[in-house]
Amino acid sequence: MPDTTTKESPATVSKGLQAQKDLQLFYLFSTTLLSTMQLNKLLHLILSTLVCEENSLFCRAMLFLYNQKTNTLQGMLGICRKSTDGLQLVDADPSNPLSGYWDLDEEAMASQRQSDFCTTVRETRIDLAEGCQIVSHVVDERRLYRVEDAQCVKCQKCDFISRFGINSFAAVPLVTRNNLVGIIIVDNPFKNQPITDQQLQILQLFANQAGMAIENTRLYRDIEEAHAELRDARQRLIHGAHLAAIGEMAASISHELKTPLITIGGFAARLGRMLPENTSQRHCLDTIISESHRLERLLGDILTFSRKPTICYQECDLAEIVRSCLADYALALEERNIRLKSVIPSGPCIVLGDSSQLKQVCINLIVNAQEAVGKDGSLDVVLSTAEERGKTCAIVSFSDSGGGIPEDVITKIFTPFFTTKRHGTGLGLAIVNRIIQNHDGVLKVNNVAAGAEFRVILPLASRV
Repeated sequence: MPDTTTKESPATVSKGLQAQKDLQLFYLFSTTLLSTMQLNKLLHLILSTLVCEENSLFCRAMLFLYNQKTNTLQGMLGICRKSTDGLQLVDADPSNPLSGYWDLDEEAMASQRQSDFCTTVRETRIDLAEGCQIVSHVVDERRLYRVEDAQCVKCQKCDFISRFGINSFAAVPLVTRNNLVGIIIVDNPFKNQPITDQQLQILQLFANQAGMAIENTRLYRDIEEAHAELRDARQRLIHGAHLAAIGEMAASISHELKTPLITIGGFAARLGRMLPENTSQRHCLDTIISESHRLERLLGDILTFSRKPTICYQECDLAEIVRSCLADYALALEERNIRLKSVIPSGPCIVLGDSSQLKQVCINLIVNAQEAVGKDGSLDVVLSTAEERGKTCAIVSFSDSGGGIPEDVITKIFTPFFTTKRHGTGLGLAIVNRIIQNHDGVLKVNNVAAGAEFRVILPLASRV
């Protein structure tokens, strides 16, 4: 019987094998892009899979990000074949060609970023108005371009071709939701081979997938940030509810305790005047009077913190407020041998706020510095103006020589009821911080050479 089996030509077999190889390559690329939601790693994987030895597509790949405002392309990443040694095929099944994905570890990515080629790419900026014409066409028309002889299109105003020693190359746009993200440029300078139609087809498919992957990564990052903000807001609400409950309970208890405390202190003072000094009975009464006054101040702080603040906004001279507070406490500081140095401008420094509350801020910070220093130290108070958060602000700094604040404490220092003092309430700095926030300001603290520095930042009043 004659053999009627149709034999495929070698060209057909070769074409089928190539199609199978391309399908496997495209599958690997797709699964690789789905393997990470980290944008930096994603960009490394995109370029690495284009130039690795296993895929044999291109020798070099460059990523340029598009800046619409300046109409420029800024080099972001450059990878050549010799820097893809760290690229590994993960979870691949030898019996299943459509399995696994490419992966890079942090060390491999760091090595790629530190290469001379990547450094040159990152230092390259292409002005699309006056730079490489072909690259400009890719951006304007948002389609793939192939250049057979780059020297023919070399622009005198652009050194892009000569900088990278490019002969022939292809450039493809990265587009997400009709928005241009950047372009990928590939070439084969080491093999000195032209870029084939087959390679261009794969490059276009890669670029389409890469654009969608970048968009997904950005969306994931936005969702993560939104989730983090919601989580922080929830924690603040819970914390605020706890503080409100504590404040309400503390206010109720304080109100009930304050009247009998005043009575105890008053009667103790009256009895003290009846007894001669330097007796044990007089000493006991003085202790009762001192402790009752301390408890009255503590209850006063609790009531102040628990009340909803009422602010009478008006123009205040912050320089005069600071000078007044320093004058009130100059004698107390001198008695402790604390050297006071102040730098206050002679002219007014006008802010919008409640002068009595701002005075309370200054007094609390002076007393806080005094307690931190103890004796034989220094306190520097400086009032200046500077740009902060896009506004011209007044800045009052209180720097003491009290040895500073431990790192594990400094992050909690404005938390209500947190204190490291034996007889403290943990409300002094919390009240100060709340007053500053209610004045649209910021209270910052950091350690300096000899101690701690508190900086009160308040926006200056806008003058019409």
